[in-house]
Amino acid sequence: MKTADKTKQELMQIAESNMQARIQDIELTVREKLALTCRILFDKGHDSGLAGQITCRSDQPNTFLTQRLGLGFDEITADNLVEVDHDLELLAGQGMPNPANRFHTWIYKEHPEVNCIIHTHPTHVAALSMLEVPLIISQMDTAALYNDCSFVAEWPGVPVGNEEGILISKALGNNRAVFLAHHGQLVTGKTIEEACNLAILIERAAKLQLLAMSAGQIKPLPHDLAQEAHDWVSSDKRNKVNFAYYARQALKNHQDCI
Repeated sequence: MKTADKTKQELMQIAESNMQARIQDIELTVREKLALTCRILFDKGHDSGLAGQITCRSDQPNTFLTQRLGLGFDEITADNLVEVDHDLELLAGQGMPNPANRFHTWIYKEHPEVNCIIHTHPTHVAALSMLEVPLIISQMDTAALYNDCSFVAEWPGVPVGNEEGILISKALGNNRAVFLAHHGQLVTGKTIEEACNLAILIERAAKLQLLAMSAGQIKPLPHDLAQEAHDWVSSDKRNKVNFAYYARQALKNHQDCI
């Protein structure tokens, strides 16, 4: 047994190296990834009518792709996405973007590392938000959000003004997610794959928290181990592998999206 004397860190490095070498990335365009993310999130409980937005940076500076206002996540295709500038002026496509996309523009402006933003009101996130308590990460599956989710305790109202954009962008700080009291969630990613995975995880984390709170007091994770788990599940390759699985799931029922 060649690996019996390896340390945990050495074994983690071997596993990461093997993932890079042996698992191929799926070939999809940005538009296809964004459309698939909409279908994935619809299937994962992020549907709340026409509420919520998804955006990603486009090829030109200060432009991004998003869904057309009036279409649900289950109706988004690679072809019906629209391209807009930071004033929400239509550059390509038909219709108009959601006016609430304005706060996305502030995040892109203040956080150049962000390339994709997802804001939704899934059931368990929305229910937990009514309690005005922060999201608690205390379970391995959701460790990607450990110390990585800000909390906005005061509801800013309908997020169509610049004020809400400034508030939410500032609240994000160095984190990848924001939990909004009386509202919903926002996650960001350097890639569409990363943002999609975090959106799935934040709804699962809220569901687990509500279940745990109904049974007793939630116990904290040991910081060092939780941070280790956070970093382990947050690699670019793991995000791509996870996304590929969710994409295969979605394509079984939503072949029309790409």
